[in-house]
Amino acid sequence: MSARYSWLSVAMQRFGQLSCLSQFMVGALLGYGMTFKDAFLALTLGAVILEIVSIFVGIAGQREGMSTAMLARWTGFGRHGSSLLSLVIAISLVGWFAVQNAIFASGMQSLTGGLPFWGWAVACGLAVTLVVTFGFSAMAWFAYVTVPAFLVLAGWSIASALSTHSLQSLINSDAPGPALSLTAGATMVAGSFIIGAVVTPDMSRFNRSAFDVVKQTVVSITFGEYLVGLIGVLLAHAVGSADVVKIIVTTTSFVGIIILVASTGKINDWNLYSASLGVVNFFQSVFGISVGRTTATLVIGACGTLLSIWGGLQQFTGFVIVLGVAIPPVGGIMIVDYFVLRRQRALLDRSAIHGLAPDASEAWNPAGLFSWAIGFLVGFYISVGIPSINALCAAGLSYWLIQRVLVPFYAKLTSRTPKGDGDIQASTNHSFNKD
Repeated sequence: MSARYSWLSVAMQRFGQLSCLSQFMVGALLGYGMTFKDAFLALTLGAVILEIVSIFVGIAGQREGMSTAMLARWTGFGRHGSSLLSLVIAISLVGWFAVQNAIFASGMQSLTGGLPFWGWAVACGLAVTLVVTFGFSAMAWFAYVTVPAFLVLAGWSIASALSTHSLQSLINSDAPGPALSLTAGATMVAGSFIIGAVVTPDMSRFNRSAFDVVKQTVVSITFGEYLVGLIGVLLAHAVGSADVVKIIVTTTSFVGIIILVASTGKINDWNLYSASLGVVNFFQSVFGISVGRTTATLVIGACGTLLSIWGGLQQFTGFVIVLGVAIPPVGGIMIVDYFVLRRQRALLDRSAIHGLAPDASEAWNPAGLFSWAIGFLVGFYISVGIPSINALCAAGLSYWLIQRVLVPFYAKLTSRTPKGDGDIQASTNHSFNKD
């Protein structure tokens, strides 16, 4: 508890994750393909998904003081399952790191032309990696600088746009680009930050109370999605483009680019931080190797930088849509296991008295992995409704049914004494062993 921070300090970092280029890009993509009204609805639906997941898994992380990778061991995935989850999340976050880094390099190259694209990508990747090696306190100070600067930029951009367009005309104007459906838009919004929502325990473990988690989530996500997203929508309508760099150059000139690319580091430091925690858990669980977080940070930062040079930015839209259905099932399973089934709560409570993590955990929990697969398939193939919500609910419901119906049925079935030819045969009373 001595390492906990005030909710405002943590909220500033959470808002910093949303006041960045990728969220600005999502807003611009929505505005380019949707009317203001439809874009507003897409942002609302996406934000609700993110807040529900963030609050519940965040409270679990705050209560246990554990990162997502650690917490997953006792919330539906087991030791090896959490290792697999850690690897998937780490890969996803490295992808996000590459996307953000590529946007930074593209912006700086357009602004100065002093270095080639790859040179700016290396410079940004190295700078963010060095900040993350110093941990939470350094990342907090980084947020205190970049978040206010981004808010100034957002106000400047929209003021510039309104000097040549009326707000009413922008709100009522048609989408300048090809039409984007509401379901695709909402999924894009959720997908753009769903990784951040699922790994909320990495951040909320620094909170002092569950109410602090709720406050920081509601304030940061609601404010972030509407402020950043809707400004992106309006500017896309004003400029008639989804190109973030073109929008910023058009409305704020080179100063806006400097502020915007600087804010990229604020989201990328958390991408790198959470990825490093996942990798550390993976190597410890699978190979029994203790890898330092600093070492993991340096290696992952280098990989993400190379990926951004290779071409991470070109796959942005498809990338966030896939994440929008692949990651929500994880949150659904963790929420059901921790708050509804409470399978490992007694074990966690006993160990928490001593300020330690439990010394035992399931090796595998097939129900969690199977439900994860069901959630992804439902979200990916069923187009009715919002795919992210479909995936989250399908995974949570299937996990609950398996644990409440199939597991007791299997235990009852295997515990019966078999009979044959009228003779009672001796048998071992097999109980279902979750380990």
